[in-house]
This record gives sequence, C-alpha cells and structure tokens, in this order.
Amino acid sequence: MSTTRSRPPGSLLTRTLRFLGVSVLAGAMAAGIALPAVGLLGLGAKNAAESFNSLPDVFKTPPLSQASQIYDADGGLIATVYDRDRTVIPGDQIAPVMREALVDIEDNRFYQHGAVDLQGVLRALNKNAASGSVAQGGSTLTQQYVKNVFVEQAGRDQKAVLEAQRQTLGRKIQELRYAIELEQTLPKDQILTNYLNITFFGEQAYGVEAAAERYFSVHAKDLSLPQAALLAGIVQSPSMYDPVTNARLAKQRRDTVLTKMAQYGSITAAQAQQAIGTPIKLRISKPRQGCITAQQGEGFFCDYVHHVVVTDPAFGKTATERQALWSRGGLQIHTTLSPKAQKALQQSVTSHAYTTDDAAAVMSLVQPGTGKIVAMGQSRDYGLGANQTEINLNVGTDMGGGLGFPTGSTFKPIVAAAALEKGTTPDQSYPAPYSMPWPAMSDCSGNTYPENGEVHNDSTSLTGPFSMPDAMAQSVNTYFAQLEADTGLCDVSKMANALGITQQAGGTKLQVVPSLTLGSNDLTPLEMANVYATFANHGTYCTPVAITSVTKPDGSNVPVSQANCHQVMSAETADTVTTMLLGVVQDGTGKPAGLTDRDSAGKTGTTDESKQVWFAGYTPELAGAAVVSDTRSPRDLDGQSIGGETIGQAFGGTLAGPVWRDSIEGALAGQPAGTLTTTTLPGGSGASGR
Repeated sequence: MSTTRSRPPGSLLTRTLRFLGVSVLAGAMAAGIALPAVGLLGLGAKNAAESFNSLPDVFKTPPLSQASQIYDADGGLIATVYDRDRTVIPGDQIAPVMREALVDIEDNRFYQHGAVDLQGVLRALNKNAASGSVAQGGSTLTQQYVKNVFVEQAGRDQKAVLEAQRQTLGRKIQELRYAIELEQTLPKDQILTNYLNITFFGEQAYGVEAAAERYFSVHAKDLSLPQAALLAGIVQSPSMYDPVTNARLAKQRRDTVLTKMAQYGSITAAQAQQAIGTPIKLRISKPRQGCITAQQGEGFFCDYVHHVVVTDPAFGKTATERQALWSRGGLQIHTTLSPKAQKALQQSVTSHAYTTDDAAAVMSLVQPGTGKIVAMGQSRDYGLGANQTEINLNVGTDMGGGLGFPTGSTFKPIVAAAALEKGTTPDQSYPAPYSMPWPAMSDCSGNTYPENGEVHNDSTSLTGPFSMPDAMAQSVNTYFAQLEADTGLCDVSKMANALGITQQAGGTKLQVVPSLTLGSNDLTPLEMANVYATFANHGTYCTPVAITSVTKPDGSNVPVSQANCHQVMSAETADTVTTMLLGVVQDGTGKPAGLTDRDSAGKTGTTDESKQVWFAGYTPELAGAAVVSDTRSPRDLDGQSIGGETIGQAFGGTLAGPVWRDSIEGALAGQPAGTLTTTTLPGGSGASGR
C-alpha cells in the first residue's frame, strides 16, 4: 500500500491534495479517527480541517430542473419545454439492473462504506502515486452526487458550472462535508436514486429516465442488462462514451461495466458474456421540446404562456424568482386555449394570407365574461427559418411580441363609449363634411391642440350630416373628430385606459392627440379583442388570462392570476355600442364579415395608405380582432398578392373581415347561437336581428 512506501511528507501531501483533495482527512473523521492521527499531513491538513468545520451544517439540495408540460383547455399537450430534459422518478421506477450497473462501475462498495471509502481512497492514492498521474479517483457516489448538486445549482451560468466542476481543495472540502451529512440523513437507496435522477447522460439527457428514452425509447424501469450497462458507462464521460457519436468506445465501456458486474456478483459470468456479445442497439428519440414543436400554430400562444410565467407576480415576487420557477420546470401548466377555436383560427389566417406573402394575417380570440384567450395565431410559422418568426404579433414587446399596428377606425367605438358615458346620446348629429380642420381639444395634462390640420373621410361622397349610428356604420372620420372634441381627449384616453389600453405595444406612452380617434396608436390584436369582449360583456372588462392552473412537481398548486372582471362602463353604454356595431356588419363597412347564422357586431379599420386593415368584432360567445399588415417592410397593401389573390384596394371589411368571419364560424360551429343585447337607436332601429 502507498502508506508503507518511504516518501517525504511534503510529497505525500502534494499528491493527496492533487489527486484526492482531503479525502483521507474526511475519511478519518467519518471513521471516527482522531484528528492528530493525520497530523503528518502538516499545516495543509489543519487548514483543510478548519475549512471543513466552518461550512454550514445544512446541505440544501435545489429542486431538480425538469421538463414542463403545457396543455390546452381540453387537456391536450401543446408543448414540452425545459432548460434540462429530465423527468424525476422514484426508485421503484428504475430497473434494478440499472442501479446495480451504476454501483458496480462507479462505487462497488457503496453499500459497505460511509460517505468516504477509506479503502478506495488509499487504493486510488497508491495507484496514482505509482503511475505519476491521476489514474483512479477516490470519490464515492455520495460525493459525486454532491458535486452534481453544485452543478445543478449553477443552472445556465457557465462560469458557475465550471467553478462547480473544478477539482480544488475548497470544492473537495465542500463535497466531503456534505457527503457525510447526506450519509447520516438519507438511506443509501435514496442517495442512489437521487444520483440517477440528477446526473448527465449526454445527448441533452439529464437523469436516467430521460436517458432511457433518448437512447432506447423505453422507460427506465424497462431497461435491459446491455442497455443499463451502456448508460452506467456513459456517466464517467458523456462525450467520450456517447454511443451516437462514438459507438466503438461506448461498447468497450459497456463491456467493462458488464465485466465488473460479473466480478462483483450482480450477474453471472454467462450473463455477462451473452450481453457482451450483443451489439449496441439504439432507438434514438431525438429531443423535441419548446414552443417550436407545437402544432396548429400554437407556438405563439405557447410563447405567450412562457412570458406570462416570467412576468406575472403571481409566479414570484421578483423576476429572478419567476425565472427560477420556469427553469426548474416540472410544471403542469393548463391553459385556456381551445383546440377547436385554435384550429379554426389557424386555418383562417393561413388561407387568407400565405406564409410566403409579405403581408401577414394575425388574430386573437377572447371569451367575453372570462377574459380567457381561446385562440391566438398568425400566418407566419413559429420558428427561425425562412418565412418564420418567433415574434408574436398578437402582443406587445413586453410579452415577446412586436411593436403593434395602428388600429384605424376600430378605435372609434371607444370614442363612442366615452361620449355615451358622458351623456351624449346616439342621435347627436354633426355636419361631417368630407374635409374639415381638426377641432381644438386638450388632454388630461392640459396640453392643448388648437384647430389645425385637416381631417377627411375616405370618400368625397361621404358627407353629412350624420348621427352616431350612421357615422359608425360608414366610419365617418369628420364625425368622430367632432365627437372626440366634444367628449374631450382626456375622457377618451381614460376610457381607453379602463379598457386595458395604457401604452403602445412597443412600451412607449399612449399618444393622446386628436388623431387618437382614428387609431393612430400602435396596439395589438389581443388588446383590441379584449376591448370588444367588454362591449359583448355589457361593459364589464376582464383582463386577458391564458393559464387556468399550474401544478408543481410535488403536487402543490401555484396560485394563478384571475381575470379581475370589473365594470368600466354602464351596461346601457355597452349595449348601445353593440347595437351600432350590429349595423356595421348588417349594412355598413363590415358587411363582408357578417355572420349569417348568428348575431355578430364589429368594426372595420383601414390605416393611412392602406398599410394595415383590421376587423374587430364579437358574438355573445366570442370576441376577436384580426389585422392584415405587411410585416416585412410596411407598405401599401393595394396591389400586393395576399392569399393567392392580387388586392385591388385593401379595406378592413373585405380583407381582414373574412379572416375574422371564418375563424369565428369555425370556432363556434355546432354551438347554439346566442343573442346580442341591443337598445333602441334614433329612428327606432335596434331590434336584435341577424
């Protein structure tokens, strides 16, 4: 043995620290040997002992990072997401032969020794000293598990990972100190199970369950002897013994494991020889994770769910806490997404605008009264390839989206609601010529906008006088400029705020200026869908929600944010707006979007130079907003090829309207038709018709 050979104490200390840290020191302590017995190691050992004893008593093991599953409202899997592909399983779900293989190759005396194997330490020291290199280590499985915990704690911080893997004296002291604690608090079988769940097996697989599925497409409980031996051999060097990229070395290592298993009696010599004669047979299940794997265009909604978790205070008080929750994973996230509605929406946006078109169709669907987002999609595929994007155009930049779109005349119902709340009646009439100077007005901060510039209608023949219903149906700009001035910019902006519009999609301040009524601010389809859901819900606004429940790996639930429904305008105001918007789809600019078998209400929007066209509308059951815009280099939609057709003149009713109509019809197919609540408008109109 190495202890009988004559070497200077300093040389022994150097080799001990280099090869095994303070294993002998800790081994002596673990075995109850008095500290002076190792005094020949000198001052270095004394300092090591002091460092050892100064460490905190409690070894904290973090929850292991696992895969999370995101489900739709019917329980169907949308996507599996993870930082590390791992599924933590109990010991009885691991094949006994897997447990035996790992012990025999990594630490065959695991069940006989404590935290430190003195025989192993001395044997390794002797072999390393004889070879002049680190030919054999002395770490037990418990020590290796502790090191893996430090790596797990480092997470995605590569600098911290490298530090956790460094074989320094301080690191070895930590490993030894906490290995001793673990051996005193956990049964051996549990330590082994923990090790098999935490360790890295290569090919992005963490833990034995992920490894079994990755290499053989089986569960860990079903591993055969040759399969278990292969996985056990990989642990020492996942890159060197990767059977996918280095089959020859992987087989050699597997056969070494089988030989050791026979040597230690876990299997017979005959079983070992039979397994050694078996070629490696892989059945690779390539990792498919993340929102990019979602079907039916659900990738954008999946991405939105991710942003909800890392931004909503319900999932943690700080951004760090929320990111840690997402990174640890193991979550079962159930969402509001309706697979039927999503399928209908995706079919609609992709049929009315092709993936290869410069223009994209974008749409969100929300359930009035609950705030539930039931569908979300766009004609661009989710991804990083050609004609793909990971920017969710349904939402703003703070939720992984874009800069939004000017909403055009879909904003006018908000102005109408503010006016009605202030006491203006629907029979309010204005001359509304084709063109006129912008009326003077001021915002809530007292900034004044004197009469200046021109506002005009879309057609020279569109001249007044008009009352509010007719002006809404024909989308008369000069009417709504005067209505906005009489209502007051301040009150209009307050109504917008109450309806969830507090800033532009890019995070900049909402521009409270005269052109507010014409939809000059850049907003999102989700915001506008929710505004119109409020009209459908008789003036009760509900914040949009995407998640219904989140369950942690231990079975406990994470509280999720509720819709926070509250009244923001009177039911009379909302129902009056509904009545006017019924007229838009019955006889106005939105007629091409109108449904034939159920009540529907909505509003068109076309921005300057027809760069964007909108349709936002609702039935009693669903509200949605669709926009079509050139997202590559915003330009006039007129003359572009969109959905296989060359657009002559782009309007909200004729281009975005059919996107909305087909989505709603498909989403509600087979459901009974509800009735929108209406009021009596000037001239006696207002009966609930189709």
